[in-house]
Amino acid sequence: MIDFQVPDDVAALRDQIRRFVAEVVVPYEADPRLTQHGPTDELRAELVGHARDAGLLTLQAPREYGGIEPSHVDQAVLYEAAGWSTLGPVALNCAAPDEGNMFLLSRIADAEQAERFLRPVIEGRERSVFAMTEPDGAGSDPSQLATTAVRDGDGYVINGDKWLITGATGARTWIVMADVQPEHDGPAGPTLFLCDGQTPGIVVERVMSTMDRNYVEGHGVVRFTDLRLPADSVLGDVGQAFRYAQMRLAPARLTHCMRWLGAAERAQSIAVAHAKRRTAFGKPIGEHQGVGFMLADNEIALQQCRLAIWWACWRLDQGAKGRHESSMVKATVSEQLFQLADRCVQVLGGIGVSDETPVGMIFRDMRAFRLYDGPTEVHKFAIARQLLRD
Repeated sequence: MIDFQVPDDVAALRDQIRRFVAEVVVPYEADPRLTQHGPTDELRAELVGHARDAGLLTLQAPREYGGIEPSHVDQAVLYEAAGWSTLGPVALNCAAPDEGNMFLLSRIADAEQAERFLRPVIEGRERSVFAMTEPDGAGSDPSQLATTAVRDGDGYVINGDKWLITGATGARTWIVMADVQPEHDGPAGPTLFLCDGQTPGIVVERVMSTMDRNYVEGHGVVRFTDLRLPADSVLGDVGQAFRYAQMRLAPARLTHCMRWLGAAERAQSIAVAHAKRRTAFGKPIGEHQGVGFMLADNEIALQQCRLAIWWACWRLDQGAKGRHESSMVKATVSEQLFQLADRCVQVLGGIGVSDETPVGMIFRDMRAFRLYDGPTEVHKFAIARQLLRD
C-alpha cells in the first residue's frame, strides 16, 4: 500500500527549501547573468554559495559525501519545492545534468574516479556534462553512436562530434560516450569515459541558441579530435554504456518531472493571482468560465502529475527498475505541464508573453522539457513495444 503522507521532517525541509527559493533565489531571476544561454558560471557559483550557507546544498548526495540521501519519494517532495524558481535547482545543486551525473557516478565510479570527478561536483565546486547526443548519430536512438574510441597502447583515442551537450562550456567532469572499436582481443562496444574538460582534444566550438535558458552555460557543440585518455578513464566496464545510460535516465526523467512540477505550480499561482485581480466585463476574469475552467484544469493537472511522480518514485523505492514507469511519467507529465503553462500564458494575456512575470520563461522551458531525456513519442514507442512483447 502506497502511503502518500509526507513525514514531518521531510515537510519541514520542504518548507525551508521553498522559503529559501522564494526569498533568496527568486530575486536573481532579474539578474543580467541569467542570459539567453542560461545562468553563467559566475551566477551559479553565487547561488551555490547561498545554498551552502543555508545548509541546503546537494541534499540528494550519499551520506558519505555529506548529503541526506533521501528516498525517491522524499526527493520528489524536496525537488518540487526547489523548482519554484528555475534557478532553485541550480542553487541547490540538484539541476540537470549534474544531478543525474552524480547519481550515475555514485554507483559505478571507482574510489579514485569518485574522489577526482564526483566529489568536486557534489561540493558545488565544479560542473559536469554527459556527452552522448550527436548531430547525425546518437540521440533518442543511442545505437547510432558514431563517436569512436580506438585502443592506442594502454589507452584510447576518441574522435567524433557531439551537440546539445548541456553545460559544456567550463565544465570539468566529463562523461563521454564513445564506441570502442573491436580488436582481436578485449571487449568492445559503446563505453563511457571520464575525463577533465580541459584535456587536449576537447573543443567546445560554440553554444547553441535555444528557446530554453534555465541550464548553466546552455547547450554546446563539441568536437573530439584525437582525445587521448588512459585505460583507467573507462567508467565501469567497456561495452556497457547503454546499460549505464538507462541506469542514469530512469531516475533522471523523474527528477526532471519533480523540478518542473514546482515551476508549473509557480506559474499557476501567478495566473490565479492575476485572475483574481484583473477585471473584464464587470468582474474579475477568474469568474468568467473561460478563465476559471483553465485554472481548474491546471489544478487537476498538478495533482495528477504529483501523484504519478510519487507512484513511480515509490516503485523505485520498492526496488523496481523503473524504466517503463519513468517513461510513462515523463511522457504524461511533460505534456500535461506544457499544456498547463500554455493555459497560464493565456490567462495572463499580453503580459504572459513578456518578461513581466516568469511565466513566459517557464512556458518556453516547458516546451523543451517535452524533448530532453527522450521526446514523448520515443517514450510511447518504448511503452508500446513492451506491451506487444508482453
